[in-house]
Amino acid sequence: MGPLIRLLGNLTTGAALAASLSLSTLLYAEESPPRLPLDELRTFTEIFERIRTAYVEEVSDQELLESAIKGMLSGLDPHSAYMDPEAFKDLQVHTSGEFGGLGIEVGMENGFIKVVAPIDDTPAAQAGVEAGDLIIKLDQKPVKGMSLEEAVEQMRGKPGTPIELTIMRSGNDAPFDLTLHRAVIKVTSVKCRELEPGYGYLRITQFQVNSGEEAAKGIEKLRKEQPLKGLVLDLRNNPGGVLQAAVDISDLFLNEGLIVYTEGRIANSELRFNASNTSAAPEIPLVVLINGGSASASEIVAGALQDHHRGIIMGTDSFGKGSVQTVLPLANQRALKLTTALYYTPNGRSIQAQGIEPDIEVERATLTTIERPKGVKEADLQGHLGNGNGGADKTSNEDTGKRDTLAQEDYQLYQALNLLKGLHISKHQQSLSPLAEAPATKAAAQ
Repeated sequence: MGPLIRLLGNLTTGAALAASLSLSTLLYAEESPPRLPLDELRTFTEIFERIRTAYVEEVSDQELLESAIKGMLSGLDPHSAYMDPEAFKDLQVHTSGEFGGLGIEVGMENGFIKVVAPIDDTPAAQAGVEAGDLIIKLDQKPVKGMSLEEAVEQMRGKPGTPIELTIMRSGNDAPFDLTLHRAVIKVTSVKCRELEPGYGYLRITQFQVNSGEEAAKGIEKLRKEQPLKGLVLDLRNNPGGVLQAAVDISDLFLNEGLIVYTEGRIANSELRFNASNTSAAPEIPLVVLINGGSASASEIVAGALQDHHRGIIMGTDSFGKGSVQTVLPLANQRALKLTTALYYTPNGRSIQAQGIEPDIEVERATLTTIERPKGVKEADLQGHLGNGNGGADKTSNEDTGKRDTLAQEDYQLYQALNLLKGLHISKHQQSLSPLAEAPATKAAAQ
């Protein structure tokens, strides 16, 4: 065996692969059945050698082998990938919340780049890129035939430099161009504000390592201002992120029970995540907004809250990414991002290629108000009686038809707020005792 090994060391890479394959045949001849697909390996080494010697331009062995690795992964699912040092570094930076580019979460569909979701307050969101858009050209160069990594690399660049995207959008007859300027993307994963007194808004743009902690602080800040009658959790256009962050966000609203579990072929891919008994807001009425840009970790949260009947899911069907990717570091600062499991909601639902269906479907829309006709009210009549309870008169001259700004800017959020108000009114009415009989008795006596 020693001389044969020395011989392999003196051969070219292609010939060495072929000789190594012959050696494998000898070694496995004693075993039954063989553990390797030998015919396919022979084909591989033959093609490798033919490309090395006959391709019109010289290609290094390293390039060929890396292309072969990428080819293996491209035949799997859209989320498995081989990561060179730069891509691996970008992934680590991305989950930390600061990276360079346009602010688009993308995937592949039929050879085109599909926008999963634009990230809030980034060049993509500001230019009007929408979830579901297909990017068919980059700077007038067709993306058909590019790998996802190549397209992403072209969209990155020096902050301030422009790039033109040619986009196909559902409902549009023809593609159109958008010019974006690259920027350093600093993502604030959690935003909160008060919609109206007593009604809060919590927006998760993507799930980062500290998203759960930041969301808890946001809820506490809202509760300090005044007691919360209801909360909107906005997961629209949230492309996902860190699995543990999704568990942490769900745990804010649940005080017991299963949140999510995963199943795969290897033992350590089977995990279960349960809620703790120290939830920050287990009792606040909750409406969760989702849409076609809500993916992965967003769907974990929406699915868990829906299964536990903890909140009302509103909006449109989510993206449907129910797979778990594990990043496996390799030598030379490279990594393998491999789909290793599927995740399931507490009731055992797989979201993969299905998505979360909202409890109440509300499409994105623009609300147009109709001007009210001018009329005369009781308060306009000369000599009218005053309000018996001392309330101020309301005449027809008062502007009662003011446009609702929230309804104009975000119809889905407007409907979520209305639903929370309805839930609060219903809860308040149920808690009221029957009306006292004293006023009715007094009226009868008169």
